[in-house]
Amino acid sequence: MENWTNSKLCDVANLILGAVLFLSPWLFRYDAGAVATNAHIAGIVIAIIAIAALAAFAVWEEWLNLIVGLWTMVSPWVLGFQGTRAMTVHVVIGIAVAILAAIELWEMSQHPPRLTTHG
Repeated sequence: MENWTNSKLCDVANLILGAVLFLSPWLFRYDAGAVATNAHIAGIVIAIIAIAALAAFAVWEEWLNLIVGLWTMVSPWVLGFQGTRAMTVHVVIGIAVAILAAIELWEMSQHPPRLTTHG
């Protein structure tokens, strides 16, 4: 039960992080072009994965969240918006999402979910 609770808390945190990333162009007043589009798309993907994980757990969700978190973290260098407020937002949220996904993946490796009720 403890792992279930930790997993759900990580998923709720990812949902919040996805929403903040989505809203970040308005909250932190930065570029309305490709940088904002990246924030919107990555934020929506993170939030959708978190909602899916809250509804029904699956390992692929955590791997996908790890990938999206890593993308969000490196996107300032790939898209060329280093040294900006948008970079700070993307890197911090990307690191947080990737760490939360890694924690959930590590917990799963330590305590795999039981598929049966007997045993």
